[in-house]
Amino acid sequence: MTESTTEPARQDAALTGATTEPTSAPPFPQDRECPYHPPTGYEPLRADRPLSRVTLYDGRPVWAVTGHALARRLLADPRLSTDRTHPAFPVPAERFAQTRQRRVALLGVDDPEHNTQRRMLIPSFSVKRIAALRPRIQETVDRLLDAMERQGPPSELVADFALPVPSMVICALLGVPYADHALFEGCSRRLLRGPGADDVDAARVELEEYLGALIDRKRADPGEGLLDELIHRDRPDGPVSREDLVSFALILLVAGHETTANMISLGTFTLLRHPGQLAALRSGETTTAVVVEELLRFLSIAEGLQRLAIEDIEVDGTTIREGEGVFFSTSLVNRDADVFADPETLDWERSARHHLAFGFGVHQCLGQNLARAELDIALRTLFERLPALRLAVPADEVRHKPGDTIQGLLELPVAW
Repeated sequence: MTESTTEPARQDAALTGATTEPTSAPPFPQDRECPYHPPTGYEPLRADRPLSRVTLYDGRPVWAVTGHALARRLLADPRLSTDRTHPAFPVPAERFAQTRQRRVALLGVDDPEHNTQRRMLIPSFSVKRIAALRPRIQETVDRLLDAMERQGPPSELVADFALPVPSMVICALLGVPYADHALFEGCSRRLLRGPGADDVDAARVELEEYLGALIDRKRADPGEGLLDELIHRDRPDGPVSREDLVSFALILLVAGHETTANMISLGTFTLLRHPGQLAALRSGETTTAVVVEELLRFLSIAEGLQRLAIEDIEVDGTTIREGEGVFFSTSLVNRDADVFADPETLDWERSARHHLAFGFGVHQCLGQNLARAELDIALRTLFERLPALRLAVPADEVRHKPGDTIQGLLELPVAW
């Protein structure tokens, strides 16, 4: 929009996300050429840091935040909404357009509703609660590696290890039967990668129906897990509704295994492609906790966090207008040279804890303590148990995911 836009036209644009402003801005998002580096097509955005115009799949111009300081500032700004039901909320691909019709717990609601939802769940993801879960995570990792060793090389690490570790753990935490993992993992893939809008919508409906039936069973026959606690916990303002329980379960189940599975597989690939850094890990020169933080910064798999401006926001002489979309390019934010020296280098010596891989502000990832524990245990144990681990195919044959979804590998053939 321009300063001369009339008020009625501006209100229409705020509802639809339309704009009268011509644009030659680069497309966003783009596919990575290398699975652990930002797309080369983002170089103009890096040069224009911290805020640039980009173009979505449908030609809509939106803002891309690429600077670390500005990202922290805007991710904490309540004038940027996460309400995905708003008709102007920006989506990175056509297949996600129908998601505007459905509410998304936690990630898709603003305060005060978001704060109410988050407070119900925070105790289950506290440092103390996750520390108590570490022996179970270790047991899961050991059991999967036992199976890999019995089978012998080669192995497809995504299917045999990276995906089942967080799937088993989140199932145990929530109280979801892991025996149903094929169903919810399949629905998760379709939710995130389509291929079309109908596939995304059908996957969500199928997963909601499955979780609703599970919650109904738990109401009648309580078990162990976070869902059971939410169903039967005494609350001053009454029980959690079935709709909210299904919504909580969906977002926690999908996010709880998809993101960490991608980090385990892509982190393993990245370490195998950086033998010097891997040697430092294997020799004990660095700790897995340090490695995890730097990999979170370096890989930035949750690329393109999106928001909608619900008021005008002045940013150093530039105005983000009400109704305009804003995306956060975490791959560039986490490689801001003003914050991270030599940001293209995987460096165990740096302090990477102030990366924004988990977001920032009130919507910062609820499960970050769990993710860190899973990555720590999975990567450390994998390289301890299989010291000769290597790629079973040339690196350029390892297929990775497109840029409009969570970044990661489709498969990872390995041998030892």
